[in-house]
Amino acid sequence: MQLLAATVVLFPMLALAVAQASPERAATGAGTPSAASREDSQALRITRSGSQPVAKGPSEQFTGTVRVERLFQPGAPSRASGAYVTFEPGARTAWHAHPLGQTLVVTAGSGRVQRWGSAIEEIRPGDVVWIPPGQKHWHGASPNTAMTHLAIQEQLDGKVVEWMEKVSDAQYSNQPREERTMSTTKPATTAQKAIGDFAPKLVELTDDVLFGDIWERPQLSKRDRSLITCAALVATGKTEQMNFHFPRAIENGVTQEELTELITHLAFYVGWPNAMSAITRAKELFEKKSP
Repeated sequence: MQLLAATVVLFPMLALAVAQASPERAATGAGTPSAASREDSQALRITRSGSQPVAKGPSEQFTGTVRVERLFQPGAPSRASGAYVTFEPGARTAWHAHPLGQTLVVTAGSGRVQRWGSAIEEIRPGDVVWIPPGQKHWHGASPNTAMTHLAIQEQLDGKVVEWMEKVSDAQYSNQPREERTMSTTKPATTAQKAIGDFAPKLVELTDDVLFGDIWERPQLSKRDRSLITCAALVATGKTEQMNFHFPRAIENGVTQEELTELITHLAFYVGWPNAMSAITRAKELFEKKSP
């Protein structure tokens, strides 16, 4: 009987305690993410350069040697992913399309892009390419120069890309629109005039790779490249090539005094005969150019 009475007394007290605790749980957000977890979700996340794995592009989706460095994947609510893709010369994607489109930013080299039914377009460092949603297209390197681009796209219902048939050699070898335009308006280069009929491939490599890519890279100015080239020619005694590169150095901002000093300086490192041959050729060129 005493046990029953105690139970009757304690039960209302227990109910009151629970009722008082419930508002406190609601006020403190019991059952919801803590402030610390919310703060973690808003924290900056930095992925250091070179820390992401680099994978070989699958042969089912690419022709040639391709390297893919995946930079970031979609994380709700974002739908975007991005990757650096490097194509060796002649390499390219298969025909494909993206449900929400794709943006390409060329970072190095020289490449090509084409949408179905249109001409091939030449792309170079700094170019930004937008491919509309569902547009069948391909992109890759030029025949003689590698190309790297940043590719950014969004997923739709978990799908980022639809792969199609490969780009044939015949499709890839079509001349880009810009090259067709330039071929009708651009004057013949020095290499074309000198050996165009005799060694067309060497001319192509000279104009497209050496002067079209290497000399245009922003890491060194053309003036610096001229100084390096002239120094190499003096060191190796290539006096015939000086006929072209010494005047080109002047065009690129190297002064006559600087070129003379370069040859004088190199005399102590590459030998007096090489320096004397170079300074003689420089004197002939500058006297011929003077009025």
